[in-house]
Amino acid sequence: MTDLSVDLGFIKLKNPVIAASGTFGYGLEFEPFIDLNLLGGFVVKGLYSSPREGNVPPRLVEASSGLINAIGLPGIGVEKFSEEVLPQIRKYDTALIVNVCGESEEEYGSVVEFLDKNEGISAYELNISCPNVKKEGLCPALSPEATFSTVSLVRKITSRPLITKLSPNVTDILEIAISAQEAGSDAVSLVNTFLALAVDTETRRPKLANIYGGLSGPAIKPIALRMVHQVASRVNIPVIGMGGILEGNDALQFLIAGAKAVEVGTANFIDPEATVRIIDELEEYCQKKGIDRIETLIGSLKT
Repeated sequence: MTDLSVDLGFIKLKNPVIAASGTFGYGLEFEPFIDLNLLGGFVVKGLYSSPREGNVPPRLVEASSGLINAIGLPGIGVEKFSEEVLPQIRKYDTALIVNVCGESEEEYGSVVEFLDKNEGISAYELNISCPNVKKEGLCPALSPEATFSTVSLVRKITSRPLITKLSPNVTDILEIAISAQEAGSDAVSLVNTFLALAVDTETRRPKLANIYGGLSGPAIKPIALRMVHQVASRVNIPVIGMGGILEGNDALQFLIAGAKAVEVGTANFIDPEATVRIIDELEEYCQKKGIDRIETLIGSLKT
């Protein structure tokens, strides 16, 4: 029997597979398909202080080996989440991570302050990197200074673990990761989606009402892997890798590149059982290779 558990320092996961925010709803939507207790963890949809409708449609378009979305972070807000959803999902024996959003530094802080009153939350993932909201100035992850400022503010509010979700739409993702670390983040997750455009040649108009959206799926995996390796090689906090993970072999590549855990996103739309299948495939690989503990693979890339 292979030990699939991974220790992030602030929490030990039963396995390295986490369902990613924005693709897994609030977890409840996947109850008919999988046993949520089998996951290493899952990240709920991003939460603002108040409910949000998101962007107007059309807001999804398929791309070659990927998906472009301009959903715009719709959600029920922290009050309804705390009253109606959290009591239903904290019963699961898995890490429950809440994705936190804000239209200002203060809103990030107020969302976390409100959630801190509730039990059952394992960590917060600070979504400072969403590329498909309309209002300007909502992506602190594009700047090391803004990243440091936002993470620092939230760090003063809560003692719960903070995972900072980073954007790939930067010149140097490493400097952003270092800023998050210096501000007190317990881990970083990367990468979020790549800013992208789809054009309808018949109408000569963008296929998305928002014009731009975020590209995810297999198309981004090689670049995401490169960024994960760069960051994991230099920071002293755990890296959670994501970007185009469809199979166990994809997850293995991220672990070998230095990620201590992975998040599975777009694959959930293709196969609602993707997360548990990937866990099985990781165990199968380890047994075939005679690996007793999956942690021995982390950062084992030979260069």
